[in-house]
Amino acid sequence: MPLLANTPVEKMTSPYSRRWWALLVLCLSLLIVVMANTSLIVAAPDMTKDLSLSSSDLQWVIDGYTVPYAALMLVLGAIGDKYSRRGALVTGLVIFAGGSVMGSLVEETGLVIAARAIMGVGAAVVMPATLSLLVAIFPRSERAKAITAWTATSGLAIAVGPLVAGWLLEDHAWGSTFLINVPIAVAAVIGALVLVPPSRAQGMGRIDYVGGLLSIVSVGSLVYATIEGPHFGWGTGPVTAAVVAAVGLLAFVAWELRHPHPMLDVRKFAQRPFSGSMLAVLFFFFGTFGAIYYATQYLQFVLGHGALETGVRLLPLAGAVFAGAAVTGWLTPKTGVKAMVVTGMAIGTAGVFLLTRIQSDSTYTDFLAPLLMLGFAIGLSVSPATDTIMGSFPESELGVGGGANDTALELGGALGIAILGSLLGTAYRDKLTDLVAGNLPPAALETAKDSVGGGLAVAQEVAKNPAGGAQQAQALIDAVHESFAHSVAQTSLVGGIIMAAGTMIVLAVLPGRGRAGKPARRETPQAERERVSAS
Repeated sequence: MPLLANTPVEKMTSPYSRRWWALLVLCLSLLIVVMANTSLIVAAPDMTKDLSLSSSDLQWVIDGYTVPYAALMLVLGAIGDKYSRRGALVTGLVIFAGGSVMGSLVEETGLVIAARAIMGVGAAVVMPATLSLLVAIFPRSERAKAITAWTATSGLAIAVGPLVAGWLLEDHAWGSTFLINVPIAVAAVIGALVLVPPSRAQGMGRIDYVGGLLSIVSVGSLVYATIEGPHFGWGTGPVTAAVVAAVGLLAFVAWELRHPHPMLDVRKFAQRPFSGSMLAVLFFFFGTFGAIYYATQYLQFVLGHGALETGVRLLPLAGAVFAGAAVTGWLTPKTGVKAMVVTGMAIGTAGVFLLTRIQSDSTYTDFLAPLLMLGFAIGLSVSPATDTIMGSFPESELGVGGGANDTALELGGALGIAILGSLLGTAYRDKLTDLVAGNLPPAALETAKDSVGGGLAVAQEVAKNPAGGAQQAQALIDAVHESFAHSVAQTSLVGGIIMAAGTMIVLAVLPGRGRAGKPARRETPQAERERVSAS
């Protein structure tokens, strides 16, 4: 057996013999790009202190990764289809590792954001490539199992990111949370060359770059407006971005409907299995990322757990993801996609609603059941939804299919953190103002209202001030804790309502098992070559 995997998938007459080892490489690649989205949550306090980050700076350190990640996946997936899916995977990993090295070395806010953006570009190449390669390598009879493993990996990364970052932060500076990506990326590149066979679309034709540009403008502007507007006010920039997103979306749809070989055939959204599954992925990660965003802050700032302790306490979510994945692998063939997706969304929605019970004296136990429910729901629902989405695309558009699925995932996560994070901040500020207005100087009050971390920092200063003292500092700490607990409960109520509405929409859109019909049969590479030659 040759050292490198050189035989293209399209020339294989039987399933690739090392496909499960190849899946391990694809899952490892997926792991680090999703971890980069969650590991920074526990590193944020150290970064805020060392770089003197404002709330706006911190938001863009986090979301500098998200904007290119979400905006570029569709077009980069198509480029991978056209030229080389494995080549796209390797290129994306190299870009991601380069951005990680840069992020570990720089000490200026703007450069950290730039490094995160470079990592986001790399992730936008990697993530659709992993899914398109998976579908290309595995025969239809094994594809659902492989996608279940892929989905479980993304759920695992949500919990493992904070754990690994917390472990590193015990003895190292925050730059180490960037640098840990490098050896993993190098191992994934080597694994890709040795174990992942080359693959590219046959007879794809020219790439619709105009449609790709319109998709980048639309999604990028939407994510920017969603981040800036709720957090920092609907000024000229966010409003302009929202208008550009709306106009760009209309232009994208009009162009794609007329183009003979569109970047994304928007007529697919008229197919209920496809549109329902896309909505399910979007709503699911909206609620999950939003809930983890503020649950992590509560564990750190209110309960006082360190970064590593917080990461350990998120591990039950990862275990629940695997439990849900095992159940869905057994039940989906028996009950159908709709039953699994809607059931999972209902469980996840109930988990978010449980967080409305959070109070200032709540403990980790109050978060355990919601985390378990969210993890189980991810494992139960996302795999059949992803399988349905990928089954809607022919072999020549697997990268586009992966890009569409991953855009829904990343857009849902970005919307969840931005919208629910904004509601969290507003509820916290309003409650804290009610509790301590008149007891703090205006400047100190503004700092305390900026974030829960700011409120605790002000309490430390009050304790050191002879005019304040320990008693007043403790009173402020109690007020900060009460305000943040109140904001978690209020935000969870809104998030739960949004997820409940999403569940009802998906319930109405997804067809039942009897009406869904059989999924379209994807052509084998040999059959497609013969069809292309005949035409």
